Amino acid sequence: MNRPLLEVNDLVKHYPAKKSWFGGQRKTVHAVDGVSFHIGRGETLSLVGESGCGKSTVGRCVLRLTGLTRGQVVLDGQRIDDISEGALRPHRRRLQVVFQDPFSSLNPRMRVREILAEPIRNFGLAADKAELARQLEQLMTRVGLPAEGLERLPHEFSGGQRQRIGIARALAAQPSLIVCDEAVSALDVSVKAQIVNLLQALQQELGLALLFISHDLAIVEHITHRVIVMYLGTIVEVASKRQLFGNALHPYTRALLSAVPDPDPARQPSRIALQGDLPSPIDPPSGCRFHTRCPQARDLCRQAVPELKFHAPGHQAACHFVDTDAARISGDIV
Repeated sequence: MNRPLLEVNDLVKHYPAKKSWFGGQRKTVHAVDGVSFHIGRGETLSLVGESGCGKSTVGRCVLRLTGLTRGQVVLDGQRIDDISEGALRPHRRRLQVVFQDPFSSLNPRMRVREILAEPIRNFGLAADKAELARQLEQLMTRVGLPAEGLERLPHEFSGGQRQRIGIARALAAQPSLIVCDEAVSALDVSVKAQIVNLLQALQQELGLALLFISHDLAIVEHITHRVIVMYLGTIVEVASKRQLFGNALHPYTRALLSAVPDPDPARQPSRIALQGDLPSPIDPPSGCRFHTRCPQARDLCRQAVPELKFHAPGHQAACHFVDTDAARISGDIV
């Protein structure tokens, strides 16, 4: 079996919460609790879930933009979570990011030429000025922008064009993996589709791996190979695209999928409405963290943490009663 490009093992990230005005013991925000996964070369793995579930924190930990409380991040067989900034530098080139807001992630005072040239210079990827100029023009062509745009400032572009510049900047470092942190959520619907198609074309051309962080399941279904569903800092389901969208096992995943608009107006969607609000990560519920909102919760769910285990090849779910519930959905139990 080939070694995965990226391995994340038992990732934990806790933040100290601010003390209240009345003092007392400082509490802890459980942003991510024990997340493990891997990404193969040329694969797209999506992290999905409600806002506040910890998916962006996972991305920041993988990129070493924030430190880990516990766990391991392994890139191509080498741990990168416990090495110094100096030792990390050659690995940073291989891990790049496309942020959510294409305007705030670009320096408004720098022309596109300078923005794209910066990573090429930093990592010594051009032998001379002629080679640098050639790479810059090639980057613009790859993301569907004219070479003349190199002399313009970010505010002279539309939102979709700015996101293409953000993608070009990530490509400039010649990475192996790009973390797309809600990379299309701020864009119009038609522009979203263009950016997703661009990412897929670049992946096929360059063999890129993508960690695609999103709450938009319709976009995820179009771009991904595998999906991880997170809830309150933990993984509740892992599956291939076909398995997840064809036969989701976890009640939380099924609730998320029921909220996706159906393109066929003749079909009436059966929406699963979750009761209550997302619990606070400062004081997560005991047992299964989803039990406070789960329509199928039982006493065991309140007492014991469910194990994330395989229920079919490549399909994992963390639910005490997943087999019973899946059978009921498929019609085996009346």
